[in-house]
Amino acid sequence: MAEAARDTEDAAHTDMMAADPIPCCSSLTTKELQQNLRAVKQQQRPLRLLFEIPSTRIMKEVLTKYVVYEVVVMRSGSFDSHRVSVERRYSDFSRFHLELLEEFGEELEEVVLPGKLLTRNFCPNSISERRLALQDYLAKLFATRCVRHSPLFPKFFTAPEQKRGHDFLRAGQFKLALLQLQVVLEIQEKLAPWQRGTLLVPTLSAVAVCHRDLEEPEQSLATAHRALPPARRYGLHRYRAALLELLVDVGYQLGRPVAQLQGELTALRDSQRGEVSCCSLKELVVREFI
Repeated sequence: MAEAARDTEDAAHTDMMAADPIPCCSSLTTKELQQNLRAVKQQQRPLRLLFEIPSTRIMKEVLTKYVVYEVVVMRSGSFDSHRVSVERRYSDFSRFHLELLEEFGEELEEVVLPGKLLTRNFCPNSISERRLALQDYLAKLFATRCVRHSPLFPKFFTAPEQKRGHDFLRAGQFKLALLQLQVVLEIQEKLAPWQRGTLLVPTLSAVAVCHRDLEEPEQSLATAHRALPPARRYGLHRYRAALLELLVDVGYQLGRPVAQLQGELTALRDSQRGEVSCCSLKELVVREFI
């Protein structure tokens, strides 16, 4: 429990550090002071994730029939109005659970995956019970510290969409790729307080590439700027060099100052000679998730 408290306190502190500064109290009306007080209290609530499975669909294919569950990921403790969801089959949950057991074993003794139904699989009552049981299962997993900090956790919510997005990107279907990657990015952002700081870099890089190929340089530039700080901080030299190259090229195209970025790129390549390839960000992204 103490570890979980530290996690939520750290996440809350991160949100507070990112918040806009509160105006000087002497210049505010009583109403504005009350609004700011409510905003501060909202920022101080510890963050945690909520998982809902609000709906299901029965899918029929030529040789099979199965239930698909809509899984919604939300943050509590901060205002989170954007609904983002993915769809998973029971077999996806089962595969995920086996991976967790292989990784953590006895630490998951009290987290039980709802059993596979042998009969009445498509009965509305059975589907409803299974839906609620899987929702509870996800909540228990998140309450287990080793799981919520494991890279397996975000992988469950994003891997299929991540792969589809990169498949579309490799095929030159950048609009379709962007739709998938934006879902991935939104879920990763919700999970980020409990994951490594490198989590968002590959996805942000792929999104930046899509925007550039869709001739949306402003969006490409902004997204690459988001990816660069963690690439620097965690020593992701290949991503850092490729991001810097994109920022220089797109910045020059938009008439932005790029001398400092160009200097950083030159210094990085000189210091990491032989270790930093000269491949573009697009080439780097295309190789991911094959």
